[in-house]
Amino acid sequence: MPRNIYSEDHESFRASVREFVERTLRPRAEEMVRDKCIARDMWREAGKQGFLGLDIPEEYGGAGIDDYLFNAVCSEEISKFNAAVSSCFGIHSDVCPPYIVDLGTPEQKQRWLPDMAAGEKICAIAMTEPSGGSDLAALKTTAVRDGDGWVINGSKTFITNGFQADLVIVATRTDPAKGAKGITLFMVEDGMAGFTRGRKLDKVGQEESDTAELFFDNVRVSDENRIGEEGMGFIAMMQRLPQERVGAAVSNISHVAQILAETLDYVKERKAFGQSIGSLQHNKFKLAEMVTRVEVTQAYVDDCLVAHANGTLTSVDAAKAKWFSAQVQNDVLDECVQLYGGYGFMNEYRVARAWRDARVTKIWAGSNEIMKELIGRDLGL
Repeated sequence: MPRNIYSEDHESFRASVREFVERTLRPRAEEMVRDKCIARDMWREAGKQGFLGLDIPEEYGGAGIDDYLFNAVCSEEISKFNAAVSSCFGIHSDVCPPYIVDLGTPEQKQRWLPDMAAGEKICAIAMTEPSGGSDLAALKTTAVRDGDGWVINGSKTFITNGFQADLVIVATRTDPAKGAKGITLFMVEDGMAGFTRGRKLDKVGQEESDTAELFFDNVRVSDENRIGEEGMGFIAMMQRLPQERVGAAVSNISHVAQILAETLDYVKERKAFGQSIGSLQHNKFKLAEMVTRVEVTQAYVDDCLVAHANGTLTSVDAAKAKWFSAQVQNDVLDECVQLYGGYGFMNEYRVARAWRDARVTKIWAGSNEIMKELIGRDLGL
């Protein structure tokens, strides 16, 4: 099924991202697994190529592109290579910049955005807490006024880019009496007294991603590090979660489409009972189902992409794209592992790693259950 949402400019940009993947990322795939992170020089090269500042205005070192389809192209090509790298780059370049671009002061933009666009400083966003999960309104990390600044105490967990991050957007509670209206965002910077990190978390998949716990013990920040208005942090997060969720959907479906294409090649080559295993009727029907599910899901995600690029994507439609793409991704990859047989359970095969890497997509960016709750409420239930 042809996709009609991209122009020649988008496809030209795709070729540049693909070249970056082949030249810079793929030769060092095993190094990233071993070190549980993406080396700094790879971040800088991504910045040099302009892939980390698409949403950042030119005056602050970015590309200043007001077209989310370019973000989607970048995510698609990196996701074909690896889900973890796409996640790390996506958090830094797709999720975090809008908070600063939309809510930051001119001084904050000049202070943080150029280094983010260049890959010189890595950014993370710290929402999730050990006791909270998807319930952002119940977060316990506090920021208390002290003179002309604030003192932050608490902890965050499962933070992508957390171990290497130079900049962390931290959601805090500044007024316990106001519930969701008492949440404020702050930028915590590497080297601030009292800001520490736990070990790199030992995950089931996405080993290339430096995921970590973050700890804040009387971390003093000035009011110049507050992002947006006091008490408006929850609203700011809710307004920007649709972009994170449609970005997750883009990555999910591109990731599984690539592994499915590789699986199709494999089942044509592998022989059993005197014929290719793909020509066995059961497998043929399975593959027909998988290809159809992926293409139909891609069509919906593409519609969401166009809507988001036009500023009309609703949070409910983003939730639909996020949960369904994650479900399809996991279901199809599980079938791909089965088609590979015993080899599908070997880490040396991309299908095995992709299967492990994908499991978290039904959990993060709001669990699939939370997405269904949002959709159900919109139905008046």
